[in-house]
Formats: sequence, structure tokens, C-alpha cells
Amino acid sequence: MTTTTSHGSGQAGLFAQPKAVYAVAFACVISFMGIGLVDPILPSLRTQLKATPSQVTLLFTSYLVVTAFAMLLTNWVSSRLGAKRTLVTGLAIIVVFSALAGTSSSINGIVGFRAGWGLGNALFIATSLAVIVASASGGFGGAIVLYEAALGLGIAVGPLLGGTLGNISWRGPFFGVAALMAVALIAVVVLLDPIPLPTFRTSLSAPLKALTHRGLLTLSITALLYNWGFFTMLGYAPFPMGLSAIQLGFVFFGWGLLVAFFSVFGAPRLQRRYGTARSLYGALLFFAADLAVISIFVNNRTVLVVAVITAGIFIGINNTLTTQAVMMVSPVERPVASAAYGFVRFLGGGLAPFAAGKLVERFNLHVPFAIGAVAVVAAVIVLSSAHQMLAQADHGLDEDGHLATEHGDPSDVAGEIADEFGGAGGAIDSIEEARHHPTTRA
Repeated sequence: MTTTTSHGSGQAGLFAQPKAVYAVAFACVISFMGIGLVDPILPSLRTQLKATPSQVTLLFTSYLVVTAFAMLLTNWVSSRLGAKRTLVTGLAIIVVFSALAGTSSSINGIVGFRAGWGLGNALFIATSLAVIVASASGGFGGAIVLYEAALGLGIAVGPLLGGTLGNISWRGPFFGVAALMAVALIAVVVLLDPIPLPTFRTSLSAPLKALTHRGLLTLSITALLYNWGFFTMLGYAPFPMGLSAIQLGFVFFGWGLLVAFFSVFGAPRLQRRYGTARSLYGALLFFAADLAVISIFVNNRTVLVVAVITAGIFIGINNTLTTQAVMMVSPVERPVASAAYGFVRFLGGGLAPFAAGKLVERFNLHVPFAIGAVAVVAAVIVLSSAHQMLAQADHGLDEDGHLATEHGDPSDVAGEIADEFGGAGGAIDSIEEARHHPTTRA
């Protein structure tokens, strides 16, 4: 991301891109908005639909659990349909299900439509980076910078847009996404040329088989535990804040800015100075401490708001470095490693908000955040068992000690942040292969 490899040659080419690249980048912004879009309207949904907090948090659970299982399918689908068809299919699904969520009058209906939205988002994000790289001109680095800019803008602006539209009606964010994605869909269909199919087709069983590798499994479990704390905070912290939709939007806008900045700029610098392992230990332990503060002072609005915004620092660092470590440690192809890793970690993220609601109903507000802090500490313990592999990854070696250059340059984290939010790690690899060995165009 901030490396010489990807950015040094990319600045000049950032604004010298075809219209198709900007169409996909615009769709990326809207797609990444979905991460925090619903946060500001969670209290409104609870009040207006007479739902319990645990029912409302199912908006995260259905979205992320479907995304988790979709991770096992996206590479299989895209290697057969082709990048453009997969991209268009994902966009169409998002438009339909986000609009249906806006028309629903029950929390169960919204939860169900949000699940469909998760499927569309998985298909879209799995191929968006590949399409930008394939369609870009003016340098590979420029395409990566543009993708990172779209991602950061989406993460930061999503809660603010959700809060602004949610201040009018809780239906606003859903209809807003549907309208914007419809514009993106039309632009992609009209402006994007067909893209060659990759010669290699991914099997359905490959991601699950990949989890037999110790390094990949260890980092995936680490991410599951970390995501338990992350999505406990993201999915349940809005309730005790007692703020309006627009106020919540600004809180999570600040959080999103820090996530984006430290994902793109902070993580690579820390990695270069301290190495992957020590940087991750620090980020995770600070995040655990942050969750502990939230648990203790959950009834103090000022402390709660500051702690949530501050968490963006540690989340941004962890997001980038964990995903990069997965790609470097695993001896399997990057698309397979990404799918396996995404499947495990999104399960933790999906179940945590619902569990938080149930724990509050059974105990009190302090318990879910305390459990989240313990889960993140457990993630550090699990991660420490892979310390040697992380050290090897910093030197470009996989878990068996072999050179891992075929899975990516260890000094280049370009595009890895995409994996943390649902992207496919082999997007660049597969599209470059298709360029050199094109088959059927799609």
C-alpha cells in the first residue's frame, strides 16, 4: 500500500485511468460503505420496529455469516463466470436486496434481505480489485492507489451517510445504497469491456483443505477471536451511547477515518520498524485494553465515544498486517488462502453481535465487551504460537520455510487490505495470468 513497489510509480497514473476504472472504483466506495452503514440506525430500528437489541444485531450476523460461506464459493464462481459477469451479478444482488430491506416492515425481513446483500457484496468485492487492475492504464501502482482511496473513503463515509439518511428515516440508508449501486451497475455494464477468463479453475473443496496447513489455521483462528471483539464493539456499542442517528454517524466516521489511515499508512511503517509479529501483538493488546475500558465505562458516554473512535487505530493496523501475514505464511495459492481465511474470521464477526445482545439480556452491558477483550487477548496467545512463521514471513518464507515469492512480495502489501473486508487475495494474480494466457472472454 504505502510501499515503493506499489505507490512509487502509481501517483502519476492515479488520474490517468479509463472511465471503466472510475465506475468500478465508485462501486467500491458504495460497497465498502456497507461495513458501517447500518451502525447509526441500529437504535432507531430497535425502537421503531419494537425489536430487541439481539434481534437488531442480526443485521450484522446475517450479512457476515453469509459472507463467510460465500468466501468458499466466490473464487469458484469467478473462475467460471469471469470477472465482469461476477462483478455485475454481485452489484445486481446488492441493488435488489438493499432495496428490499428498505421496503421491509419487520426486523426479520430486514435481516433476511441483509443476508442476500452479503452474498452480493462477497461476489462484488472478490472481483473488484481484479477488474480495476485489468482495466487500469497509467501504471499498476496508480490502480492500487485508486482502489485504496475508494476503500478508505467508503469505510469512513459509510457511517456518516447512514447517519444522515437515517436521521430522516431508518429506511434511508437502504434505499440510498440501492440507488447508488444501481448507478454503479449501469456504469459498469456500459463502460467495462469483457475481461479474459483465468486458465485455472478453483475447486469448491480447496479452501477447506487449505485449513489443514498449520500457519493458515493459526492465523484464521487468531482473526476469528479478534473479529469477535471487533464486531462486538461495532455491532453493540451504538446502543449504550444514546445518540441520534446523525451523531452516531459522526462517531463512526471518526472511527472509519482512523481505520483507513492506519490500514494504509500506519501498518506498513510499524511492520518495517518492528516486524509483523511485534506490531500485531501491540495492536491486539491495545485493542483488548480499549475493549476493557469500554466494558468498565460503558455507561459513560464520553469515555465510550472516545474509546470507540480510538479503536480505529488498532483495527486498521491489525486488518492489514494479519491479512498480509496469511498470504505470506500459507503455502497455497492466494485466492484459496483468502477464501479459507475469510470463511473462518467472518464466522466470528457474524456471531459476536448477536451473542452480545443475548449476553446483555441475560447479564448486563459490561459482559459482552469484557468477553470481547478476553477473546482478543486469546488471539494474542494463539498468534504467539506462530511467532516463528511470522518471522519467516517477514523474510519471504512460507510455513515450511520455502520462498513464498509466488504468493506475493513480502515487502508489498498492495491490495491486502481488500482481503480483510471481503476481497480475494488472488485477484491480481489471476488477472495477470489471464492477460498472458487468455481463454474465453467474459
